[in-house]
Amino acid sequence: MCDLDRLKAVTIVRVAGRDMLVIWNEGDVVACDRVCPHEQADLGRGRVEAGRLFCPRHAASFDLRDGAITAGWPSPPLRLYPVRITGEQVWVDTGMRQSER
Repeated sequence: MCDLDRLKAVTIVRVAGRDMLVIWNEGDVVACDRVCPHEQADLGRGRVEAGRLFCPRHAASFDLRDGAITAGWPSPPLRLYPVRITGEQVWVDTGMRQSER
């Protein structure tokens, strides 16, 4: 769970007790794994720009719609999770991948 106003203010929020992030992306909320599947960097230290999450360790980025890494990088996609917003709270379904919805 995450507060929507806090998320809008800081863009990337680390989820307490979980190795995941909640991201404010151009008006949408995205939840994903915190660790880069390519180099295991902390993506919470990355940046969000033009619908992509940029890894702080290398030049690759992940599409926040489907988790796909920049073309040409040998990496599995970033795992995304379904989210729902209830009132001013963001809830993440950690039991399934977004593609399983």
